[in-house]
Amino acid sequence: MPKRKSTAVEETASEPPRRRSLRNAQPLSDAGEPAADVATKSKAKAAAAPKVEIARRGARKTHQKAKEESEDSASPEPESEPQPEPESEPESEPEPEPPVKKSRVSKQTPKAAGKATAKSASKPSKPSTKATEAVEEKTDGDEEKTYWLLKAEPESRIERGVDVKFSIDDLAAKTEPEPWDGIRAYAARNNLRAMKKGDLAFFYASNCKEPGIVGTMEIVQEHSPDLTAHDAKAAYYDPSSKPSDPKWSVVHVEFRSKFKVPIGLKELRAMGAPGEPLENMQMLKQTRLSVSKVTAAEWEYLMGVAKEKAKGVK
Repeated sequence: MPKRKSTAVEETASEPPRRRSLRNAQPLSDAGEPAADVATKSKAKAAAAPKVEIARRGARKTHQKAKEESEDSASPEPESEPQPEPESEPESEPEPEPPVKKSRVSKQTPKAAGKATAKSASKPSKPSTKATEAVEEKTDGDEEKTYWLLKAEPESRIERGVDVKFSIDDLAAKTEPEPWDGIRAYAARNNLRAMKKGDLAFFYASNCKEPGIVGTMEIVQEHSPDLTAHDAKAAYYDPSSKPSDPKWSVVHVEFRSKFKVPIGLKELRAMGAPGEPLENMQMLKQTRLSVSKVTAAEWEYLMGVAKEKAKGVK
């Protein structure tokens, strides 16, 4: 058979592979890059590292300097002299304060606390109207007087060898406060102890021909021990009363007025009838009581009666 002609393809395929020359070949790195390129990059990186470190140090120094300047600017400046604040006009009504809770403490920043303090200082507080009214009411109550009626005997009567006579004229002749002694009944003594300085009392003439109210006097010294109870020579000596534990008391009185016309016992009884102004008067209810209470209404009424009776006397 005729020989077949060989083609170029066949010739190329039939040639043995050529070996690569290792003389000019470059070693490769683990990443597959030429070792020369890797070395070049390493040198460039090493050369740039000091510059990066210098830049970082410069940035840190700049940041530290900026921080110090910030702290210096935040430090308090020396206080200047306080400027007088303009006076604020008082408000018509004070603002109600919120209730304070014991279990919780309010927290405020220094700035907010300073504003609150300045606000509270600029608003003067007003006194409570209710408290003022209470004080005025109490003062008025303290100024009110209590009234009394005290009995004495204007005619001579001997008791334990002592004349116990004492009249409105005797009181008027005194130059010093007179002790109202000789009270030996507990109800009368308790009334004496209830008397206050400045109280007024009627002088009632008792155990005489014409008993009745003859004038007025004032309590000028409050109760103290009745020393006549410890005096064996006194008309109303009481051996059961000891100086260490006095049983009886006195008040000191001064003369204030003598009625031109006395208000007799018969008149008083008529005024004390049911429905009349003196129907509840203690002296008419407890006739043997030597020291009795008189209401303000009874006092005003009797003083009016004495004034009317005096109009008919020249």
